[in-house]
Amino acid sequence: MAEIKASMVKELRDRTGLGMMECKKALAGAGGDIDAAIEELRKSSGMKAAKKAGRTAAEGAIALQLADDGKSGVMVEVNSETDFAARDANFLGFVGSVVAEVAGQQQTDIAQLMSAGLEDKRQALVQKIGENITVRRAELVAGDVVGGYVHGNGKIAVLVNLIGGDAELAKDVAMHVAAVNPQVAKPSDMSPELLEKERAIYVAQAADSGKPPEIVEKMVEGRVRKFVAESSLVEQPFVKDPDLKVSQLLKNAGADVVGFVRFEVGEGIEKDEVDFASEVAAQVQQSS
Repeated sequence: MAEIKASMVKELRDRTGLGMMECKKALAGAGGDIDAAIEELRKSSGMKAAKKAGRTAAEGAIALQLADDGKSGVMVEVNSETDFAARDANFLGFVGSVVAEVAGQQQTDIAQLMSAGLEDKRQALVQKIGENITVRRAELVAGDVVGGYVHGNGKIAVLVNLIGGDAELAKDVAMHVAAVNPQVAKPSDMSPELLEKERAIYVAQAADSGKPPEIVEKMVEGRVRKFVAESSLVEQPFVKDPDLKVSQLLKNAGADVVGFVRFEVGEGIEKDEVDFASEVAAQVQQSS
């Protein structure tokens, strides 16, 4: 049996990014042949990635990239299992590769993007950091003026599409959207289904007031109008100057908003509730 030297294990670790024991085992199985060990590890990497795919990836990072002409931008969300992994340089490098691929291909279909070479990179990253990694979504926005903003920690990002104005104005509006999280750009964008849902809630609340039906109806409609105003970007006080509505900010610059896209890491993903005490107890029982 070939002697597995520490230098061989180190070289394999440097070339694969895997753990010491896994590298040592692979070298032993390959009779000390580093290239053969790498080949076997590559064969098993897909299986390892598949095993981790069932674990919930609800942390991660969001990145965006704006075109040089200021008329388009792309945004992506890539998820990991832990926030620790999301801050890893290798993970952030992969996020950069994803957003560059979306911008280069002008393509937001995740399956097609992954088949263009990103899947191999994803599996290599899964193997390296030991967590499930998923490319969750991508968005492409194009128009007259497109700007964006990424919150400092990479957890929230926004793309804004304006008619008129400039990149700085679009960035300011995007920053407002990131901070306040409006549901729609304008009151006219509010879906009838959402309005009816809110109206039903207000009707139920007002029914217990004991007031006449005509008064109840006015109360309900007043609350609906308030909800629409508070949820619409153009009706909100501008976050950097609360005395100014966003609509007035845009008007002062001779601009109008077409729409926006806001990503927040993990939104809509049901996170696993882990009972760590039970998990440790189960592992101890298995090892005894």
